[in-house]
Amino acid sequence: MSVRFPLSVSTWNNAEVSAIQRVLQSGQYTMGPEVSLFEKEFSAYFGSRYAVMVNSGSSANLLMIAALRYVKDLSYRLSPGDEVIVPAIAWATSFYPLYQYGLRLRFVDIDVDTLSYDISMLKAAITSRTKCILAVNLLGNAQNYGEMLSLAVENGIFLLEDNCQSMGASYNGKCAGTFGVMGTFSTFYSHHISTMEGGVVVTDNEELFHILLSLRAHGWTRNLPHENKVTGFKSEDEFVESFKFVLPGYNVRPTEISGAIGVEQLKKLPYLVRRRRENAVRFNQAFSDHPAFRIQKELGESSWFGFAIIARRNEKWSRNEILRKFKDTGFECRPISTGNFTKNPVLKLMDCDVSGGIKNAEFIDACGFFIGNNHVDNSDAVDAISSIAF
Repeated sequence: MSVRFPLSVSTWNNAEVSAIQRVLQSGQYTMGPEVSLFEKEFSAYFGSRYAVMVNSGSSANLLMIAALRYVKDLSYRLSPGDEVIVPAIAWATSFYPLYQYGLRLRFVDIDVDTLSYDISMLKAAITSRTKCILAVNLLGNAQNYGEMLSLAVENGIFLLEDNCQSMGASYNGKCAGTFGVMGTFSTFYSHHISTMEGGVVVTDNEELFHILLSLRAHGWTRNLPHENKVTGFKSEDEFVESFKFVLPGYNVRPTEISGAIGVEQLKKLPYLVRRRRENAVRFNQAFSDHPAFRIQKELGESSWFGFAIIARRNEKWSRNEILRKFKDTGFECRPISTGNFTKNPVLKLMDCDVSGGIKNAEFIDACGFFIGNNHVDNSDAVDAISSIAF
């Protein structure tokens, strides 16, 4: 059957097309003023001092971890062998930069209702080697930041956030992605706003901001301010500074087209999140007590990236049977992120362990999937699910 209810739909109109044309007519295609404007407006929108745009959410995660290898402030320095707590369900590139910088991953189970950390398991996982916690917000849902931050303070560790699936979510009025030392966002096509490909790192720390600027473009000094936290002061001679390399960086710069599109998309974000939440009200009212499956519970205010469907334990219908019925009804379906990531063969290459068992992640892996949500009214989708015979 053809897909009636896709995972995502376009949020573009003439505003984005005009932005692309504006860039093409300018002749400035590589990172420039449009990217700078998007970064300025993005940081203001989310209440962070700084925002650095890159070419993907995965690159944002990479730069976030890389910056902590070179920061002079030892309270945030991550060195090879340091332990980072991670959830058993996240995206693959939430984990890979930690491995690539020689860090030890300690996997912790999630809460089966919210898909966020199981706080009791998180507390038990902290050891003398733990330097930080990586919070990954799944399907638009925020973490229990109150308890998580209390744990961090009590244990003298810090928090990082992968908020790539949850732009627009909040907890006690504060935007998810801004609770940690740094937070990452994605602007990939299927996410809350789309710049085709793209990502952002936000932080309030000026030193980390300057490190991110250098790492984003080859590790050179060209994009640093004259007085900066990486080199101190730059030469006044632009020729001297044009190819001066101070950090082992990358080239993960965004294009001007992505920046220009981002400016237009950011204007729409309040509307897009509001419509996703309206869809969630309909979905939750219809299926909060469904006999065959359970759905994700909200922490704070979710931005509802998608809707989790989790087959109930020991019920008549298995995940595969429920999944088949959804597909036959026209729904595009995907696993909940990576499912239980620790089942993947790539872990053989990583320095990692599992703390206290991950039965909930395994249950989600075996019994869960998600369907899409977007800004289009989902009444027809809700009616279609309601018509499925269980």
